[in-house]
Amino acid sequence: MKIYVIGIGLIGGSMALDIKTLHPEAKIYGIDNNESHLAEAIALGVVDAAATFDDLVDADFVIVSVPVDVALIVLPKVLDVIGDNTIVFEVGSTKMPICEAVANHPKRRNFIATHPIAGTEFSGPSAAIKGLFQGKTNIICEVEKTTFKLQEKALDLFKAMGMRIRYMDPKSHDKHIAYVSHLSHISAFMLGKTVINKEKDEQDIFDMAGSGFESTVRLAKSSPAMWTPIFKQNRKQVVKTLEEYISNLSKFKELLEKEDYDAIYNEMQSVNKIKEILNGMNVKK
Repeated sequence: MKIYVIGIGLIGGSMALDIKTLHPEAKIYGIDNNESHLAEAIALGVVDAAATFDDLVDADFVIVSVPVDVALIVLPKVLDVIGDNTIVFEVGSTKMPICEAVANHPKRRNFIATHPIAGTEFSGPSAAIKGLFQGKTNIICEVEKTTFKLQEKALDLFKAMGMRIRYMDPKSHDKHIAYVSHLSHISAFMLGKTVINKEKDEQDIFDMAGSGFESTVRLAKSSPAMWTPIFKQNRKQVVKTLEEYISNLSKFKELLEKEDYDAIYNEMQSVNKIKEILNGMNVKK
């Protein structure tokens, strides 16, 4: 089995580690325009050797795990050179632009659009984690456009990694992910900015920062090089979620200004049901 990982960071690298565990005989090759990342991935044993696009002709799997703006360029290039029995999947956080980019490609049937909802705030080859996808959801879009035997090949691999499969159209995916992922990252970045700006005047503010602050702002450590293209590609949906979020923040501020603490209590209590939702998610996992 020959596996090619294009972009050896958290997701691509973690997939490589899982495949090594599941298929010890597999040969895993890395393609990355960052030579230091490639060298690091080989040194860490995430991939076995370097490769080029010309080598993809005999690939069994090609994993495209690059920033979503780069994926728009890389994915058609990959489909141009692969063989008929190769399955290609791209793992980015936006799906409509990706699906549109290859909609009319002659080898569209060799591509499956995926979004494994897993990760950390870290990036690069050293961020790769074995078992990252265990119990996580993998969103598959437009599965009917992938030839059946290659669908099965990809889905068998995802399930072996421990992922739960969910099918969704690209537009719905991008709408829903704007709420549960993209907005979360913006909130973390802007909370971090607010505190950093204040810290300029009050040097000891971080001495008072506890685990609540740390967990809330954790996503602000994420790579801007990855997230700026995501916000660009999903701009319309992200703007809608921000409008709703800002509206809720403004209403909370108004309640404080009015000293309406009963309303504040009721607001927070109504949101406490998030515990039941999250508990239900954990049970499913």
